[in-house]
Amino acid sequence: MATMSAFATGKNNPNDEFPILCETCLGENPYVRMTREPHAKACKICDRPFTVYRWKPGPKARYKKTELCYTCAKLKNVCATCVLDLQYGLPVQVRDSTMEEHEKMTMPTSEVNREYMIEQHESGMLHLDTGYNKVDKSASSSAMLTKLSRRTPYYRRNLAHLCSFYARGGCNRGALCPFRHEMPKEGPLAKQNIKDRYFGNNDPVAEKMMKRYDEQKQSGPLEKPSDASITTLWVGGLDATIGEGDIRQSFAFHGELSSVRMIANKNCCFVTYVRRDDAEQAAGKMVNSLMIKGTPLRLSWGKKQTPSVGAPPGIRGGAVGGGAAPPPPPGIKSGGGGLRPISYPSQDPRNMSAKLS
Repeated sequence: MATMSAFATGKNNPNDEFPILCETCLGENPYVRMTREPHAKACKICDRPFTVYRWKPGPKARYKKTELCYTCAKLKNVCATCVLDLQYGLPVQVRDSTMEEHEKMTMPTSEVNREYMIEQHESGMLHLDTGYNKVDKSASSSAMLTKLSRRTPYYRRNLAHLCSFYARGGCNRGALCPFRHEMPKEGPLAKQNIKDRYFGNNDPVAEKMMKRYDEQKQSGPLEKPSDASITTLWVGGLDATIGEGDIRQSFAFHGELSSVRMIANKNCCFVTYVRRDDAEQAAGKMVNSLMIKGTPLRLSWGKKQTPSVGAPPGIRGGAVGGGAAPPPPPGIKSGGGGLRPISYPSQDPRNMSAKLS
């Protein structure tokens, strides 16, 4: 066992530096216990032996280990385990397809050129002052990256592997089995190559994300509701940094606002315009480009609130205007099971028969 501070500097050997990892691979627990084995395996990219770190990111997660050496991960600014970009959490193919050529640092695919580039970098002759770690989030080329980026860690990626015995028909360990009892899903996402993910070639995950983004971009403006009295827009995907003032500043450009209602527990809000034309203009121009404080947001038309069936206006759940419920009419008694009629002694058939006798 070794602690992080014992080998984080890596003054003697660059391969002994603490690995470059993303927050998802490290797990929810801020205190991670790792095993360190020098020169245990060969890097999946440069084929050089490197120090392998192994840890368990959670109680129900599988053991994870580093797949790339420190230098290869740094040259591409990716996680040494999941090979995803550290800044946006996206595949390399998605990131490289939207970046400018001068921002890229192309990794040679041939073994000789790749080894030469790595030696130049480790000797201090090749500096990474510009490249993937200097991407400007406000640039137009990174609008797609910001739109697709994951803002919170996705810990489901650390779940245990599937049980092969369960897939073949039966597992004798039952609930004690450390693997997941689920059937494997066939498809292109199940066949991923770590080298293709690193160099950004034929990555099925990247192709799926880019196709979904193109479909959303080509979907066109929002469909207008038939009811002309609806002037409310729904905004989703808010975080704690976005307040009511930020919403008003973004939407007031298209027309006069009637109200802005924030719903913090659902991370959304409702923006109501005074005129329908202003709401239509805002929906048409911001449907695929709404972004506040670097956070991409979702936009949709609101729905008209309909009162409950059989209830007069202003009454909800038996209360008038949010106050106390009205008293029951005479002859009605309120109990735990609802309202029920009161049975008086004079109306009881048994008492009537007693009087007649």
